Amino acid sequence: MRIFIAGASGVIGVRLVPLLVADGHTVAGMTRSPQKAGMLAELGAQPVVCDVFDVDALAQAVTAFGPDVVLHQLTDLPDRAADLPAFAERSNRMLADGTRHLLAAAAAAHAARVIAQSISWELPGENGRAAYAEHERAVLGADGVVIRYGQLYGPGTYYEEEPPPPPRVHVDDAARQTEPALDVPLGVTLVVDDRATPASHD
Repeated sequence: MRIFIAGASGVIGVRLVPLLVADGHTVAGMTRSPQKAGMLAELGAQPVVCDVFDVDALAQAVTAFGPDVVLHQLTDLPDRAADLPAFAERSNRMLADGTRHLLAAAAAAHAARVIAQSISWELPGENGRAAYAEHERAVLGADGVVIRYGQLYGPGTYYEEEPPPPPRVHVDDAARQTEPALDVPLGVTLVVDDRATPASHD
């Protein structure tokens, strides 16, 4: 299977790429950072340097690869949890505009499936909740799969030393449980506490 991962250099992406490659899939890993292209190549992906907000370049990159599946692992989050409020607008833009652009590129490439990450816990801010709701509606409206991850913990996350309150999932388990989403029924899937289970739509 040919799998295009947008956000391949993120904490889930860097773990997911080698898992998919080891299972015989051909993987393109998209990052907006040229400095991370070499790392993605070492993991076994075909590196694609592209910004999701460059609509024409994105459509060209996805179409040129010809994916069966497009995996949306894009975020725009800070390195430190304390900086999250300052990144709220950027994160919401990624959820709205970034998702819309990637869905359009996947449609142009005739990808059979789009799988997009989301969250399984309630955000404190109304704007953030609305942004995730819009993001999920767009993916489900395109007959895609939404993965609602628990709060990630482990190396490279905001919770490296101590797990957060539930719902939660170790980042290694999150990557491992993402691969079955290639075949789950369309809709919402939960990846929480090392389990992937169907969820009813909100």
